[in-house]
Amino acid sequence: MPLFALIDRWLAPAPGAGRVAWIAGRLFAHRGLHGPGMPENSPAAFAAAIGRGLGIECDVQKSSDGQAMVFHDWELDRLTGEAGPVDRRSAEQLGRITLTGSEDGIPTLRQLLDRVAGSVPILIEVKSRKDRPVPPLCLAVRRVLEGYRWPHAVMSFDPRVSAWFARHSPQTVRGLVVTEEGSRALPGQIRRHLSLWHARPDFLAYDVRDLPSSFAAAQRRRGLPVATWTVRSAELRRIATDHADAPIAEGAGLEPLP
Repeated sequence: MPLFALIDRWLAPAPGAGRVAWIAGRLFAHRGLHGPGMPENSPAAFAAAIGRGLGIECDVQKSSDGQAMVFHDWELDRLTGEAGPVDRRSAEQLGRITLTGSEDGIPTLRQLLDRVAGSVPILIEVKSRKDRPVPPLCLAVRRVLEGYRWPHAVMSFDPRVSAWFARHSPQTVRGLVVTEEGSRALPGQIRRHLSLWHARPDFLAYDVRDLPSSFAAAQRRRGLPVATWTVRSAELRRIATDHADAPIAEGAGLEPLP
């Protein structure tokens, strides 16, 4: 067995099958089932996903007063009529900002969980910045998740997030988001394994543009489910079907394959 594979098993052991069984075979709506009148990460987009029985993938970052807010961009400009950093506004202020093309305000993670209430599973991407500590953000998410007993998981590009949950909230299913960025040579392989060993994830969320991937396949064989993002076409849906367990999709990627 190659050295990397041995270290993977030692430093990042695979989860029990029952812990992550709910991920495999599910189709997740990327930032909700968004479209005209239903912006990404909006209550309307999440309601539409629930209506179709789709799992939900969403993004979470922290408000100025430490609340977990469901919003992707660091700045308000693209998705609202306001400008400036999200983390300079309080949860109350953000909730009053209307998402462009709708009447919805920016929701809190608690509002989303209250709306879902176990009707579909949720993947929560925790958005961190490399130059900032992650504990305040992770604590904000954990506070909301306490007592939520239905299928859910956190995930992040930042291995510090998964590592924090492994240590401080081990009951929470946690994932590592991976993109290979065109680096399949040895330096890229080393970086991916170092992230894996640091994060100790229960599953991977892999860039579909990098599939098939020997790294993803090796983790999948040893029991880590592989979700894949962002599946936007029938062609990418076929790749996801062949090389992953759970597509995170939008648009044409959500339609059944012929």
